[in-house]
Amino acid sequence: MSPVSAWAHSPTAIVTGGGSGIGAAIAQRLSAQGAAVAIFDLDEAAAVITAEKITAAGGHAIGVGVDVTDRDDIDAGVDRVHRSLGPPTVLVNNAGLDGFEKFLTITAQSWQRILAVNLTGTFDCCQAVAPHMIEAGWGRIVNISSSSAQTGNPLMTHYSAAKAGVVGFTKALAQELGPRGITVNTIPPGFIDTPMLRRTEDRGFLGLGVDAAVATTPVRRVGQPEDIAAACAFLTRDDAGYITGQIFGVNGGRTL
Repeated sequence: MSPVSAWAHSPTAIVTGGGSGIGAAIAQRLSAQGAAVAIFDLDEAAAVITAEKITAAGGHAIGVGVDVTDRDDIDAGVDRVHRSLGPPTVLVNNAGLDGFEKFLTITAQSWQRILAVNLTGTFDCCQAVAPHMIEAGWGRIVNISSSSAQTGNPLMTHYSAAKAGVVGFTKALAQELGPRGITVNTIPPGFIDTPMLRRTEDRGFLGLGVDAAVATTPVRRVGQPEDIAAACAFLTRDDAGYITGQIFGVNGGRTL
């Protein structure tokens, strides 16, 4: 996949939560497609490691420690990206935090924390980066939501609500920014083999486990971070410019 076939120009991309799992796969795929990539992660060391892997493969990347619940931190990170790599015109909001709690035991603090990372962080990152896209007259935003937003999950009312908010936010923002040459889409991953999924299994919150879930998945396998990365990379390309405000399911047929 050559950079020329992806974009008429080589953009600068920001991937939040890019230190591991889905985010790292997305960052690496965007780099392979020709973008300069800034990896934002609360774990700065993990962000730097992902950036170093990209650089070692011949790409151009930096790792930045950013807390997406802190707007000043986001703004400082975006400013660093602008100075180091150029104005960001691709944004992938992947940073997320799950939670498993009975509805009646969810505290106000827990509710606010889940929304701060998953929903408000997405809002703030978009608001911080959108001016650069507007100035360029071109931009691509992909918000990673969750199949939990579509189906709901027991013990995850706060998480499902936050990710459903990301879907509604995406649709509204797509309508507002479309005339500026900016597309906004959301990918709700299904059953993806990440450290977060394995921790969920280990804690007993995955029913009969990964193998049992695979048996009920139409394509009969667990998803990989690269599956999400491939869809994300497509949505950021020039030739995806007529796709906006869409829920782009990548779930092996588990959620239709």
